[in-house]
Amino acid sequence: MPAKFIKKSVPKNFDDEASVRQKVAEMLRQVRINGHTALLDFCMKFDGLERKDLRVTEDEIRKAYDAVPTHIIEDLKFAAGRIEEFALLQKKSIAPLEKEVSPGIILGHRIIPVSSCGAYVPGGRYPLPSSALMSIIPARVAGVKRIVACSPPSNATGTIHPATLVAMDIAGASEIYCMGGAQAIAALAYGTEEIKAVDIIVGPGNQWVTEAKRQVSGTVGIDFLAGPSEVLVIADGTANPEFIAADLLAQSEHDPMARAILIATDENMAMKVIEALEKFLGKLETSEIASKAWENNGEILLVDSIEEAVDIANDIAPEHLELAVSSPEKIADKLINYGSLFIGNWAAEVFGDYVSGTNHILPTMKASRYTGGVWVGTFLKITSFQKITKEGAEFLAPAACRLAKLEGLSAHSLAAEVRK
Repeated sequence: MPAKFIKKSVPKNFDDEASVRQKVAEMLRQVRINGHTALLDFCMKFDGLERKDLRVTEDEIRKAYDAVPTHIIEDLKFAAGRIEEFALLQKKSIAPLEKEVSPGIILGHRIIPVSSCGAYVPGGRYPLPSSALMSIIPARVAGVKRIVACSPPSNATGTIHPATLVAMDIAGASEIYCMGGAQAIAALAYGTEEIKAVDIIVGPGNQWVTEAKRQVSGTVGIDFLAGPSEVLVIADGTANPEFIAADLLAQSEHDPMARAILIATDENMAMKVIEALEKFLGKLETSEIASKAWENNGEILLVDSIEEAVDIANDIAPEHLELAVSSPEKIADKLINYGSLFIGNWAAEVFGDYVSGTNHILPTMKASRYTGGVWVGTFLKITSFQKITKEGAEFLAPAACRLAKLEGLSAHSLAAEVRK
């Protein structure tokens, strides 16, 4: 029996995607051709930013610390410590390799950090200092020498929000620029007279930022294309309905386009989730956004078995995947497509967003089928090498000659032949 929808999402309208692509392409072209002048023009046009020097000074950073409550600074340092600890553990798991596979032939790989990266930190209605920690700290742990952080100005201050600035400093950014949107991605990718281009750009953003990253990919590396945030919860009759309702709303309040999904094996439990969700919505300060996202994009599916839930989850490939079931370990290994997995009723997605230590910059829009989230390895290149002696070359040359001739590459064949 196919899954039953207790609540279904509203069909999406993608008519404006072509317009966004065209406008972003023109913005990228302008920054590439006209450099810093175009960048300043776009910063003024879209963010009302009038400053000529976009780089944040040490004095601005000091003032940001003064503007942020001490307990918030301590919380940011706590979160930074957890993120760094996990990044260090990840880095230790990646080892150089060198092995003699046959006489005179040594193969291996080296682990080399990229030289520079751009960390885009979204702005918007509220600051997102946690995204600064998540993008900058793994890069620093990886050994990236130049970490360029940027974020658009807040409406209140006309510059980067103090909490975000403090987080960028705690995380270890080398340079910080007050700029956002597609124009910031263009500056990071192509460089200007004032800003040197980077090798890879990471971090989430709105549709303009995402489209800009899509278009500059190849000129620079990117982490992945991130769309609106997503959570999927698999739950059985043992789940806590209030926990699930809170987690669904935590995702929904991100953005009107955010997506929250519940796959339940117990209809009574699912109805209790709806009751709890409606109760919580009446109290949330962000109820306007959360209710719109839930109304338009939220889904509740009723399935006959946990196995069916697993199959659906693997097909949806969500950003965040929560297991609110009696024996989560029994199905964890069967789940293969997700950005980050939260195992058990107490493993709330919010902990991953801030303080557990894993990264919250994660693939959306089914990208978890082929990539994971940002991690220390995002900033590391695994580069192969080979050491070959005369004995090794004489062993390899005959097969190399024959394969080169098969492909019509006579100079390739010659290069092997002269070493026989």
